[in-house]
Amino acid sequence: MAQVGSKLRELRRRRDLGVRELALRSGISHSAISLIERDRMSPSVDTLSAILDALGTTLPGFFSDLQASAPYTPFYRAEELVEIGKAHAISYRMIGINHPNRQLLMLHETYAVGADTGQAFSHAAQEAGVVTKGAVELTVGEQQRVLKPGDAYYFDSRLPHRFRNVADEKSEILSAVTPPTY
Repeated sequence: MAQVGSKLRELRRRRDLGVRELALRSGISHSAISLIERDRMSPSVDTLSAILDALGTTLPGFFSDLQASAPYTPFYRAEELVEIGKAHAISYRMIGINHPNRQLLMLHETYAVGADTGQAFSHAAQEAGVVTKGAVELTVGEQQRVLKPGDAYYFDSRLPHRFRNVADEKSEILSAVTPPTY
């Protein structure tokens, strides 16, 4: 599979858009888009979704080559989870990429020590999750809390939100987003 950045650049060029125009349409800085396109920075699911929305496509459309290549099964081995947004410090592995008529995005998220999703972001969905390892500081709107293993969250994603690993080890979250942004 092509790297996310090179696929994104190809899609932008096919639509005859410059990086700055895409930045204006998506609300993502042109410098971030440039770094993503050069595979020097991997976008969060929210960031990639905003960019793809500005390009007139969706996460499922963007990753359709992955969906088409795998026959449906209700079971997934750890190595079969598809990486949909690995950053240097954050991994988003998708569960059920090939499930027909999927109604939610289910992710196994891994945050390296100090990893941070960056500036708070919002989108039209609902999110829920459980911290399974480490400690994650979650900011939703004006509220902030450190969640530890077994602690959970559920919020309206239209509120600006941000995740940050505050543990001295990697942190992990099992999360769901509906409707699926991918």
